[in-house]
Amino acid sequence: MSDHPRFRTFLILGAPGSGKGTQGKVLGSIPRFHHLACGDVFRSLDTRTVLGQKFVEYSSRGELVPDDVTVALWRANIKQRVDGHQFKPEIDFLVLDGIPRNMEQAKLMEEDIEVLKVFHLSCPDRTELARRLRKRALKDNRFDDANESVIQQRFATYEAETKPILDYYKGDRIVEIDASQPPAKVLYDIIGGVMTLDAWRELEKMRI
Repeated sequence: MSDHPRFRTFLILGAPGSGKGTQGKVLGSIPRFHHLACGDVFRSLDTRTVLGQKFVEYSSRGELVPDDVTVALWRANIKQRVDGHQFKPEIDFLVLDGIPRNMEQAKLMEEDIEVLKVFHLSCPDRTELARRLRKRALKDNRFDDANESVIQQRFATYEAETKPILDYYKGDRIVEIDASQPPAKVLYDIIGGVMTLDAWRELEKMRI
């Protein structure tokens, strides 16, 4: 995909329970924003393809899918969306949550995405995040996910693997947002960050 211009991208980053998925979905419902969550990549997988078979191979053994396979799956998914005119890179911004998940994926995706802003949904109060995760797990009937040790393990994985991405994109691309605010205020802060960009002003002039 490196023969294409890189996709203008916003990343939504935050610990489990910080509301990344909620904000990604809402942004994706606004014209000129196209949302893609990591879960969508795996859910829409065609298991008859070579890549799909590879994914099944790892997941059936309960192993983590390697970074290069994850990124290859993501590339196949985004290509499908471009070919199907769901995502129009020339006029749409891409909003990603849950991918890249670690430093290695961020490096692999560098040729595909031009990261304009990273919205870090920050919530130092882990008890509040744990409360949200338990509430969501029970609402979705995923009782295992409400288990305290599962929740703590997810936080530990985030701190060790995903949070270092902030160092990779460091500088004025990082926008710190208080995730403990009401969701509408979080969205307001994200959109405020988007509207400061030259790329956004250019798009506004186009009157699409």
